[in-house]
Amino acid sequence: MEVMQVLHMNNGEGETSYAKNSNIQRKIISATNSRLKEAILNIMCNINNKNVLESIGVADLGCSSGSNTLMVVSEIIDIIDETSRKLGISFPELRISLNDLPGNDFNDIFRSLPSFFHKVKEEKGAENCYVVGVPGSFYGRLFPQKSMHFVHSSSSLHWLSQVPLGLGYNAMSSLNKGKLYISHTSPSDVINAYVSQFQNDFSTFLRSRSPEIVPGGRMLLSLMGRSSIDPTIEDGCYYQWELLANALSNLVSKGQVEEEKIDSFNAPYYAPCPEEVKIAVENEGSFMIDRIETFEIEWDARVSSNSLDDKILLSRGQQVAKTIRAVVESMVVNHFGNEIMDDLFSVYGDLVDDYIYKKKAVYVNLVVSLKCKE
Repeated sequence: MEVMQVLHMNNGEGETSYAKNSNIQRKIISATNSRLKEAILNIMCNINNKNVLESIGVADLGCSSGSNTLMVVSEIIDIIDETSRKLGISFPELRISLNDLPGNDFNDIFRSLPSFFHKVKEEKGAENCYVVGVPGSFYGRLFPQKSMHFVHSSSSLHWLSQVPLGLGYNAMSSLNKGKLYISHTSPSDVINAYVSQFQNDFSTFLRSRSPEIVPGGRMLLSLMGRSSIDPTIEDGCYYQWELLANALSNLVSKGQVEEEKIDSFNAPYYAPCPEEVKIAVENEGSFMIDRIETFEIEWDARVSSNSLDDKILLSRGQQVAKTIRAVVESMVVNHFGNEIMDDLFSVYGDLVDDYIYKKKAVYVNLVVSLKCKE
């Protein structure tokens, strides 16, 4: 699987689109607002650069499309506007770069910009705000040297640059039979391959950003993670991959999917623990960690978990299925074909219903605040 060519959130405005099924990601962005404000304040007040308040470079990596994309930009503009007023300075020139892989629905973003610019001008009086789209992988250079003051990424860095070595479609043997991700049945070779891929990718990400960010600049990264050091413990997003594997196995029993197809699919995904992030940052050496935090958010961010009504529980499961489908469908279609998608996510929604009725179902999110060394 060529991740750069295949991975993208579902485009458009349809019922299975990311635009209509990204409430979880929206809540994650909202939960990190205080850290976003902290980072922007540090940039505007503490960087020893007389030009910083005249022109500020901001990047959102893995921006996707839909309302969440400009939600982040709007928050940043609000913080800069408020801080500028308190400092008694004019609103600075703001250079905003929105990055995602080439398959992202950039056209959706561009169509929304005229009304966005109008709103910014009306509410803030700011006319010097410039937005560009930057297609490409953040596991490589994206921007000119020292052009960025703040880099943000939310719900993206858990995606790896590739399926771990030895686990791809062309591997000589199926090491992770019946599974799509790390499981308690996965052999040590599978676990080690995932850990190694994450360490390599995250180090490459840091090494790519270091020359792009001014000394003292900040990064705020939020990504799916886990609390336990042991990646085989049922934690965070672990069980959603288990349930998706179970749903595919259900279709195998109906003759809709070949068992070998499941054995040869491994997700280019890794949810690290805080210790693994610290190791990668310290080994790479370009950034200092201000803080690493974790928080939990329910699998379904739309329906209250206090309801015991079976009908609502069913709708919760199907809503989770729609959310996951909007994120992973491009990869699943590439490997299994489009014909099974409706059946697959219907079965998956039923399995989620059973799971969340019996157990606490939450994502673990890591929030990492970093400073570029001077």
